[in-house]
Amino acid sequence: MRFDRRKFLTFAGTAGVIAATGTLTRVASAAEATLPPLPYAYDALEPYIDAKTMEIHHDKHHQGYVNKLNAALADYPELQNMPLEKLLANLDSVPAPIRTAVRNNGGGHLNHSLFWQMMAPGGGKQDKGKVGAAIESTFGSFADFQKEFASKAGGQFGSGWAWLVVSDGKLEVVSTANQDTPVSQGKTPILGVDVWEHAYYLKYQNMRGSYVDAWWNVVNWKYVNELFAKAHS
Repeated sequence: MRFDRRKFLTFAGTAGVIAATGTLTRVASAAEATLPPLPYAYDALEPYIDAKTMEIHHDKHHQGYVNKLNAALADYPELQNMPLEKLLANLDSVPAPIRTAVRNNGGGHLNHSLFWQMMAPGGGKQDKGKVGAAIESTFGSFADFQKEFASKAGGQFGSGWAWLVVSDGKLEVVSTANQDTPVSQGKTPILGVDVWEHAYYLKYQNMRGSYVDAWWNVVNWKYVNELFAKAHS
């Protein structure tokens, strides 16, 4: 579960999930799950996401998921050589005593490792490319897609995520609770927004909708297109 600094995941396993831009090395020991560094400075996404939120979100919350995942797998060496996404795609095969911990903390680790890459300074201004065309074809227009996505994000009760996924070769907007990942549902996430309060509360307080509206300005469409292409390869 150690993530390369410049590369990302190779999605594998029975869920048929995507291969992203790099490879996920196999675990030699649970202690090797590590926090991937941000690919930009804490303040790089301002004014849309503030530096203090990014620092706490990455350094504290994501690190916490990594630490707890390591602790959960420490006594299960037979699981430590499995890619994280394969564990999450086959949760029923994870031993019951650690299944919830792997679901919550493994999901948190995977979701956030994707999330940092799905944002970039000036990303919202990028050409949306082939995924943009597919969005328009699927949802009628990009504006209609945004409305559906925002509805999923705003309608997620409590903590969770809104996602654009590839499912059976088609685009779909879904939400997941807590740190659940679409990977566990056999779906391939290509874009996601974290709607846990820790992702936005310092700047936006209870205005989740305003946070999601602002977040479109930092979506890394180049990366989303890479994931979209891999999902169809």
